[in-house]
Amino acid sequence: MTTKSIPKYQSVHDEVLNRLESGMYSIGTRLPTEEALATAFDVSRVTVRKALDMLVQSGYITARQGSGYVVSTLSPPSSTCLVSFTDQVIREGRMPGAKLLGIEAPATSVPPEVAALFDSELTLIRRLRTVDGAPVMLVRTWVPSHLVDGISAEDLPETGQDQSILRILGRRFKMQWTRACEVISSLVADSEIAELLAVKPNAPILSQACTAFDEDQKPVFYDQVFRQSPITYNLDKSAPTRTAGNAAGISAQ
Repeated sequence: MTTKSIPKYQSVHDEVLNRLESGMYSIGTRLPTEEALATAFDVSRVTVRKALDMLVQSGYITARQGSGYVVSTLSPPSSTCLVSFTDQVIREGRMPGAKLLGIEAPATSVPPEVAALFDSELTLIRRLRTVDGAPVMLVRTWVPSHLVDGISAEDLPETGQDQSILRILGRRFKMQWTRACEVISSLVADSEIAELLAVKPNAPILSQACTAFDEDQKPVFYDQVFRQSPITYNLDKSAPTRTAGNAAGISAQ
């Protein structure tokens, strides 16, 4: 019995993807040239180009005329069904932040709409998202405790590209989801939200509640974002995107 060998372009694709996920190439940086990669992997430029085209199609990198390939995101919508706010901010040359406000394990107070989704004990993660040091979003994330067993502040970096909750849950805790449902509503800021977002009490703000589901249609986490700025969607043939200042729902991660 013979074992079918992996195509060379697939091997190159897998290795470049591994380098992306390990942090060798950060968001916004340019990949080595096709010629350099062809030499490194001992393959043709055609093979390299096919491998890179696969990464372009999946959303990890962008091909730029005259500039080669640039790392676009480490959490593309095609693989997560959600958009990373962290990556968007970095691509714009700005500094994202994620100040940890606290971890409740188990959560002591669960809103009825959240409790209705889950049939197990929940852990609450509270973070304040910033851009260039200015507060932009208050994020509360509820996750079944058994899916994030032992989570601590060390798992939630406050700076760098790994602060994305999508990558924290997906890589550190091996969680997977295939779709998400988002509800956007308006409300007024209570005293806690007003203080954290530097707005007046009772100022109008937006609430974005996002539920992520696994392939069995079971919810794996619920994320609620409070923000004062508007939301702008840019729609194309592939997937909706948002600017960093207007990122919505779980994309705030």
